[in-house]
Amino acid sequence: MTLEAVRLLGSRVRLGRRERRWTVVELAQRVGVSPVTIRKVEKGDPTVALGTAFEAAALVGVALFHDQASRRALEAEHAASRLAVLPAAIQPGRVDDDF
Repeated sequence: MTLEAVRLLGSRVRLGRRERRWTVVELAQRVGVSPVTIRKVEKGDPTVALGTAFEAAALVGVALFHDQASRRALEAEHAASRLAVLPAAIQPGRVDDDF
């Protein structure tokens, strides 16, 4: 599932770049990375930094989460409120692997 998602994001980045008639070099300059990295993003290489892939996606108009800032803020608030009621640290439990 992860590889499919990364490949889909890459395809959407490539599509958005082409719709804007930007070259790989132009997008790379806007993101602040090398053209090789943009090619990796577009091919769905899972070793590319998440921030780099998201920046490329945002620049070419790929919607990340919700298009509306207010909706993203609401989602962030919801996640924060759920995290607030959970323990800050998780203690490792004993693994019973004696079959």
